[in-house]
Amino acid sequence: MAAIFGKNMLRNFMFADDWTNMNHGSFGSVPRSVQNRLQERQLLVEATPDQFIRYEYNRELTAARIEIAKLVHAPLDTIVLVPNATSGIDTILRNIEYSPGDHILFFDTIYGTCERTALHLAETTAVQITYTPLVYPLSDSALLETFNKTVNRIHSRGERVKIAVFDAISFQPGVRVPFEDLVKACRGLGILSCVDGAHCIGQLPLDLLAVDPDFFVGNLHKWLFVPRGCAVLYAPVRTQQLLRTTFPTGWGFRPKNARCNAYFALGPGQKKPFETLFESFGTMDYSPFLCLQDALAFRQGLGGEAKIMSYNSELAATGGRVMAGILGTKVLDNEEGTLTRGCSMVNVMLPLDLSQLSGNVGRVIEDISQSLVHRYRTYVPIFQHGQHVWVRASAQIYLEVEQFSFLGHALRNLCEDVMRGERSYCAEHRILEKPGELSKASMQVL
Repeated sequence: MAAIFGKNMLRNFMFADDWTNMNHGSFGSVPRSVQNRLQERQLLVEATPDQFIRYEYNRELTAARIEIAKLVHAPLDTIVLVPNATSGIDTILRNIEYSPGDHILFFDTIYGTCERTALHLAETTAVQITYTPLVYPLSDSALLETFNKTVNRIHSRGERVKIAVFDAISFQPGVRVPFEDLVKACRGLGILSCVDGAHCIGQLPLDLLAVDPDFFVGNLHKWLFVPRGCAVLYAPVRTQQLLRTTFPTGWGFRPKNARCNAYFALGPGQKKPFETLFESFGTMDYSPFLCLQDALAFRQGLGGEAKIMSYNSELAATGGRVMAGILGTKVLDNEEGTLTRGCSMVNVMLPLDLSQLSGNVGRVIEDISQSLVHRYRTYVPIFQHGQHVWVRASAQIYLEVEQFSFLGHALRNLCEDVMRGERSYCAEHRILEKPGELSKASMQVL
């Protein structure tokens, strides 16, 4: 692992001195230099709002789109920016026209807001929702077989899967999904493919031309160090006509059989309808979009994408093993090792016996979560999957194995409290001065 990475990188970020950030995957974090650039952009807008928004914003937005298009290997006219992956998936699903017998298909590990969009569409349109259950660990081939069986069952009834939504890396558990193979399967079955790449960009290398999904959405504020919120929405030319409006509907919408006020042009430039559609969809702070180049420059200054991804994936693998050793459990992976391959997140089982929790799994999870925040000044997502409770820890360039050890000892102490029937979280919080305090104290008594 490169010496440049680790705790010495913390000076580039803005975490509180007593906070150990083990959950980069949920909200990301912004380097200090990028945050400064964000504030500069915001002040630039405030100085001359009309000048910047009407005549300069478009040029800078295009420059940002050019850079992200290069990174994900996609033509510029297939790439637009949206606030987050949730809004991107919502935009795609709500633009599709559904007929009786149509299905939206996804795995039951789908992100909750995407699921809720589909469920709302099932209330307001003719579409039906079909879940494909997954219990990890399972092989990529088993996942694909489950997917194909579900599709065949729907088609055998004379109905059809209109669109399938699946992750590149799912959120809980945080495992790599064989999205490339799923895209191919969809193409062969005549199904629109929509990849939720919320965790993908900055964590895995991506070549959208090679994968060739019908739609792809990926956050840039999670793993790429871009300010919140910023995400990319990709649609090849063949599917762009399906996306007729943004949500909320912006100036780029062109109604079929009605007239409306003139288009609100943002500066000069010849662009396709797909590109202009996403230029302006309501007044908001678009400054995060314009910091994309600054985030990429920061990463390039550290050695580039491959170097960062290599450090993070190696640290996640090593840190996960260390945590599992402390907890006496295991890391979530399959025999082929594909669930964790290249990932910067790792899932570790907690030593909790569900049969002894008397149906209070939700309370226990919240109890441990609050204790992590208030007693140990850290946080990781905790969730039940299958018959076990897991945590998802994130590796990042400002962390080392020591912090995974700290987290492992904290979780072990909290799980022991639970199994003794004690509440871990209470009003009287003991806040550790630094991560090392826990690991040293724990090693003296364990």
